[in-house]
Amino acid sequence: MLTLIACEAKMVARDTAGLIVPIGLPLLILVTSAFSAGSEEIVDGMTALDLFVMPLVLVVVVASIGMINMPSFLAYYRRSGILRRLAVTPASPAMVLAAQAIVSVLQAAIGIALAFVVASLGFGANPPRDPWAALGVIALTMAAMYAIGMIVAAIAPTPNSAVAIGLVAFFIVGALGGMFGGRQALPGPLAEVGGWLPFGAAVDALSAAWAGAAIHVGHLLSLGVTVAVGVVIAALLFRWE
Repeated sequence: MLTLIACEAKMVARDTAGLIVPIGLPLLILVTSAFSAGSEEIVDGMTALDLFVMPLVLVVVVASIGMINMPSFLAYYRRSGILRRLAVTPASPAMVLAAQAIVSVLQAAIGIALAFVVASLGFGANPPRDPWAALGVIALTMAAMYAIGMIVAAIAPTPNSAVAIGLVAFFIVGALGGMFGGRQALPGPLAEVGGWLPFGAAVDALSAAWAGAAIHVGHLLSLGVTVAVGVVIAALLFRWE
């Protein structure tokens, strides 16, 4: 298992685009928004950077890795016959999935840590008032985004199609979840729908954790239902070859 994790880590490290997008895009959003948001106090010393920008940036990190990067690797392994060949060895295809998930979590942790360090040292961002709740929301968000990514990996016939489908899904849920300027700019029905989709629900839940407020149960249910539905659909559709 350790050998598989090391191999997966090397594959991810060699994928330049797969490293730049999950880390570079969130940092770009952070830097372009932090100058104005960092000086706009919302409540009790917490700024717009803390309550709106940081939750958005962290969700972008997790979503881009779970919905775009991970499915492309799994689609490549299936297309090239790696999963089929592993099925007749002691290293089962399930171990490859587990190793890829572990490496994805590590990559997300690096992206989140880097974003937080840049925001704290560069723009004076505050840590979440309820760090344990924030960690719990991030973990649930990872599970939800990876569940969506598994659906993408299950239906995508090639690595390129996995990237294309993942990008489309990422930008749709991201746009409805406020990635391009906040949901208040959207028409009422779309903003309402976006708040219940996993991206918007994750941003709102993280924002509540940052403020130390109670997290809306509906947002947690949205993420939990996404995990359950994603796992079931992926299990029904996924093929090893």
